Amino acid sequence: MEVQAYLFFDGRCEEAVEFYKKALGAKVEMLMRFKESPDPPPPGMLPPGSENKIMHSCLRIGDTAVMASDGGCTGKGSFQGFSLSLAVASAAEADRLWGALADGGTVQMPIGKTFWSPRFGMVTDRFGVSWMVNVVQ
Repeated sequence: MEVQAYLFFDGRCEEAVEFYKKALGAKVEMLMRFKESPDPPPPGMLPPGSENKIMHSCLRIGDTAVMASDGGCTGKGSFQGFSLSLAVASAAEADRLWGALADGGTVQMPIGKTFWSPRFGMVTDRFGVSWMVNVVQ
């Protein structure tokens, strides 16, 4: 069994994909727009003009697949009650990734030394996704 995160950006998925490519080195493994689906969405599911929005994508971030979509394209994306956690090998890598995610986001906990790690920090990125960055020893 494997648990994978599936994030719904409600209209900002393409922007998020590009951000994660730059900030985290994410690789796009799959991307399908609503207009490319072999089956059309049910009537009334999407607002008019959403055919170029992302129906499904899969990003590879390190060794992990993270899936993402524009969902219902409502423009009301909300991410609450969870954080994605990056386990990295060095303080320099933690500082770089935390700084990239913090660009345009909100600092929850500045990156620094903790009793369990030489570097740990928490940030909510510009899309509202919460991240923890942790050096694993």
